[in-house]
Amino acid sequence: MRFAYFFTITLFISSLLSSCGGNVDRSKQPKPNILFIMTDDHAMQALSAYGHPISKLAPTPNIDRLAQEGTLFLENYCANSICGPSRATVLTGKHSHANGFVKNDGTKFNGHQPTIPNILQKNGYQTAVIGKWHLNTKPVGFNYYKILNDQGEYINPDFITKDTMTQEMGYVTDLITESTIDWLDNRDEDQPFFLMMQHKAPHRNWIPAEKYYHLFEDVEFPVPNNYFDNYDGRLAAAGQEMNIYRDAYEGHDLKMVTGVNSDTLLYDRWPQVFFGRMTEEERKRFLEAYRERNNDYYLTERTEEEKAVWKLQRYLQDYLACVRSVDDSVGEMYEYLEEKGLLDNTIVIYTSDQGFFLGEHGWFDKRWMYEESFRMPLIIRDPYIKEKGKSISELTQNIDFAPTILQMAGVEIPNEMQGESFLPLMSGDKKGVDWRKSLYYHYYEYPGFHSVKAHNGVKTDQYKLIHFYNDDVWELYDLQEDPDEMNNIYDDIAYEEVKYHLHNELERLIIQYQVSDKYLH
Repeated sequence: MRFAYFFTITLFISSLLSSCGGNVDRSKQPKPNILFIMTDDHAMQALSAYGHPISKLAPTPNIDRLAQEGTLFLENYCANSICGPSRATVLTGKHSHANGFVKNDGTKFNGHQPTIPNILQKNGYQTAVIGKWHLNTKPVGFNYYKILNDQGEYINPDFITKDTMTQEMGYVTDLITESTIDWLDNRDEDQPFFLMMQHKAPHRNWIPAEKYYHLFEDVEFPVPNNYFDNYDGRLAAAGQEMNIYRDAYEGHDLKMVTGVNSDTLLYDRWPQVFFGRMTEEERKRFLEAYRERNNDYYLTERTEEEKAVWKLQRYLQDYLACVRSVDDSVGEMYEYLEEKGLLDNTIVIYTSDQGFFLGEHGWFDKRWMYEESFRMPLIIRDPYIKEKGKSISELTQNIDFAPTILQMAGVEIPNEMQGESFLPLMSGDKKGVDWRKSLYYHYYEYPGFHSVKAHNGVKTDQYKLIHFYNDDVWELYDLQEDPDEMNNIYDDIAYEEVKYHLHNELERLIIQYQVSDKYLH
C-alpha cells in the first residue's frame, strides 16, 4: 500500500512537471551566458548523435553529450548553403537577399544592421568572436574579436585582432580553443557573455592534427549507395565539378604524391595554405605519416572504380580526423564551464554553417538544396529547460537562430528579422504556436567554384521542389519514397497535384520574404 501511494504521488509530480515542461522561469533568472559553437562544413552524417553509419565508426562523444543533456534538432536547415552567406544569415535572422550577403565573392557584410552581437551588446552583454569569420569585413558589435585571415589555415594560421595580424604556431582547432578559454578567463564577470567560437574545421582541405594523422588509417567507411551517380534526369547535377574522384585536387585535398616514396604533392592549387604553412620538420612528419598509404595507391593494382573508392576513403579518413579535434574542443569547453561553475547558467549551442556531402552523389562540398548540403546539425544545451535528451522534428532554419537567441536573452526581437524563435518548441510551450510547414532555400553563386547552378526552392516534410531558374529547369522529389533524391519526378503525372501545391507554396514564400525579381532570373 505504501509503495502504491508513493508511486501515485511520483506519477502526479512527474505529470505536473511534464505539463509545465519542468522548466525554470527565465524572467526570474539572471541573463544567461551564451556560448555559440559553429564549425564549418560539419555534415550531420559525421555527428554520432544523429546515428548515421559513418559516425558510428567515428563517434563524437563530447558533442553527443550536449544532445543527451539538451535538445537535438532533427530537421534543421540552412537558407543558402555556402560559408559567408550562411554566417550572415545566422547573425541577422534574415535570408541572404535581405541581409545583403548573397555569395562569398564580391560582397561585404554590413555589420551595422541589427545582428545578434549588436543587439546583445546594447543590452548589457559582453560579446566576442574567436575563429573563422569569413565575411569580408571586420566584425562589428563585438567587444573583442580574434579571427582567422580569410578562410584561415589548419597549420600555423594567421589571426586578426583589432590591432594586429599575427601568425600563431600550432593546429587551428587547438589554437581557437585556447584563445576562447583565455578570453573567458579575462572577461568582465559582472556581465553575461555572448561568445561565438567558430572553427575552421572540418572545411576543405581536411588536414588533421598531427596526433590524428593515423586515427582512421585502417577504418573502411561505408560507400554511399549513390557514390557512382550518373545524374540521370538532373541536368544541373550532371554539370557540376565537385566529384571526389574526378574534381578533388589530388595533392591539395587528398594528400597524394607523384609516385612511390615521393615527397612531392600532386596538384595543389593553394600551396600557401598547405605545405607553405608548415615548418620543414612538420612537412617531413606529415609525408612520413602518409607514405605507406600513398605507396599503396601506386603499388596495388586497382580498377578505376576501385581507385574512386580509395579516394573516398582517403577523404573520409582526413575529414573525420578533423572532426575528432572539434569534438575534443567541445569536450574542453564543457569541462571548463563545469570547472568554473558556469554550466547552470550558460546556454551552449552547437551547429555548423551548412551541411556537407560525404560521398553522396559522388560529391564533396555543399551549395545544393539536396538534403546532405541543405540539412545542418543543431544541438542546444539549455540549462533552463529541464527535459533532457529531447528532439525537435519541426522544420527549423538558420534564419531562426537570431530570434531564438534574443528571446533566450530576454531581448526584443526586431520586426525585420525573418526567422521565428523556436524556443517555444524547445520548452514544450507550443500553445498558440502555428509553426511553419515549409522552408525557402536560395543559392546564388553561379558562375563559381564547382559550377553549381543558381537555384531556389521549397521543402515540406515530404516533398521538395527546386528551380534552376537561369535555365528554367525544375526538379521534384518525394523524400519519403526517394530519400537519396535520385529520381526527379517533376514530369510524373501522378504528382500533378503535389506539383501545383508546391509551385503555389514557393510563390507564397517568395512574396513573404520579399525576394526581388533581380534574384530570380
